[in-house]
Order: sequence, then structure tokens, then C-alpha cells
Amino acid sequence: MSAGLTGTELGARLRERDLGAAAPALNLIESRTPRAREQTQDLLAAVSPAALGGEAPGHVVGVTGPPGVGKSSLLSRLVAEWRRRERSVAVLAVDPTSRRSGGALLGDRARIDLDPGDRMAFVRSTAAAERLGGLAPATRAAASALAAAFDVVVIETVGVGQSETEVADVADTVAVVVQPASGDVLQFLKAGIMEVPDVLVVTKADLGRPALRAMADLRAALRSLGARDTPVVAVSSASPPTGIAELADAIDEHRAGLDVPARRLRARRLHALADFAAEHGERGLRALGGRRAAESWLAEQDSGLDVPSLERSLEQRATAG
Repeated sequence: MSAGLTGTELGARLRERDLGAAAPALNLIESRTPRAREQTQDLLAAVSPAALGGEAPGHVVGVTGPPGVGKSSLLSRLVAEWRRRERSVAVLAVDPTSRRSGGALLGDRARIDLDPGDRMAFVRSTAAAERLGGLAPATRAAASALAAAFDVVVIETVGVGQSETEVADVADTVAVVVQPASGDVLQFLKAGIMEVPDVLVVTKADLGRPALRAMADLRAALRSLGARDTPVVAVSSASPPTGIAELADAIDEHRAGLDVPARRLRARRLHALADFAAEHGERGLRALGGRRAAESWLAEQDSGLDVPSLERSLEQRATAG
């Protein structure tokens, strides 16, 4: 814990939009000691809707897509665009977990270009939990905490395994990134991932015809799903970049039409279930009657409960069952 600050004190600093509290808050959230877990619960309570008088103001944006598609280069440009619009930005770059240390393996923050003197932008690499592509409970908690202080909070995922669906359970807006002439579009269609994005992004627009073909394929897929209104934006991160402002606008437009309290309420309940599953495993889920039964029970709980309270309720129900 930084300088002896408690979770409640760190939460208060985040409520006051003190961006300097971001690093010590994440250090606390990522710690695995029993004391840190208790303090993390206090921190989350301090930035809960009850403490804030409503939902956290930050826009939580998920950015996902296959490895090597250019997410980090795109994010470098997108963060610069948000900063040009005078918004503070935090990026949680989710990397595969190191088997040895349990920490982030690739260190994506090294691939995201930021002005080191810009204190309104913050990047942190975070581990992806036990499964490649998944989201660790700490990442979910970090996004919730940072949304109290930053204008935009980005979760960049590895883009394989369960990351696409899991980031959709956390973010207000999900941007799925594909590149032309790579087979990604067909793979997404087969995997059902086309149902996840709020915004679709085609990188390497400077390739010309292949990019146009990818956009046409994506729009056809969206029409077949009845989601023709989902925007498809072509971007190029190569200098001079193109499409970045249009992408930022599309993300803003999605947020403007979103029922944020309803989406966040669902995210908190799924966050609590994910934390419970991480702690108690499949045996714990079976004690609740399975994942679907647990989700149904959570949907009946008080909408004002924060994540730690919901998780405690799940534990009590599993014990009683």
C-alpha cells in the first residue's frame, strides 16, 4: 500500500479525480495478500455508485481482436486523439500470464506510445489470469476503480480464447479490431464473435482494396445478424494516420445512446460471479446450481449492492445450499 494509504483513502482520491492515485490503487488491487483483499473491498466500496451518487463518469472501452492485428499501434493513435480532445485516459493492457511470476508476460505498455511527461495518460500491463485471453478479476476491479477518476478507461485484451465475450461483460463499449486479407472475418463469423462488438474496426486501410473487401464482408455479416447499425470504421495507424477521429466519434456515439446504469449493473453482477468462480472454482458454481442459476439469482438482488457485497451474498448462498 502506497505511503500507508488505506483502500478507503485511495478510493476517496479517485473520487476526487486525483489521477496520481491510479498506480497505488492498482498495486493494491493486484496484491494477493488477505490484507490487500480486504482493503480492495474498501476501495471498491469507496468508488461504488452509492459513494459516487451515481455511476462512475469514465467511459470504459474494450478493445479486442486477434494477436498481431495492430491493437497497440491503433491505441497509441486513439489515446493521442482523446488527449487532443482534453480527456484523461487510462489503458489496462491485458497480457498472457507468466507461469513463473504470475504477472503480465508481454508488457504491452512498451508498445503503446505515450508522452512520458503527460500525467493525464496512464498505461498499465496486467495479467490475463489462468486462461489465455481471459480477464482476471483484478482487471475488472481496476476498470471500475479507474472509471471514477479518468474520462476514458481502455481494456486492451489479448484477443483469443474468452477475451471477446469477457470484455463485453465489463466495458460500456466494445471495439473489435480485424485486419484485411487475414481470414479474421471468417473466423469471427464461425465463432459467433460478430455478436460482441459495438464498433468494428478494420485496420490497415491504406491497403486499399483488401480493406474495402473486409468492410463489405463485415457489413454483410452484420446485416445477417440484424445489427446493420453497428458502425464499421476503417483506420490506418501508419503515418499519416487516417480514420482515428472517426473511430473516436463512433465510440462516443455508442456511449451517448447507451443505458449506462443498466449495463454497469449487469457488469457488477458478472464481476461478482467471476470473482466468486475464481475463488471457489467449479465446485462453488455447482453449489449455486450452476452459472445460469447464479446469474438469475444475482439479477434478483438489490441494484445498489457493490461487487464485494454481491460476492459475499454468493458465498452465503453457496454455504446455505
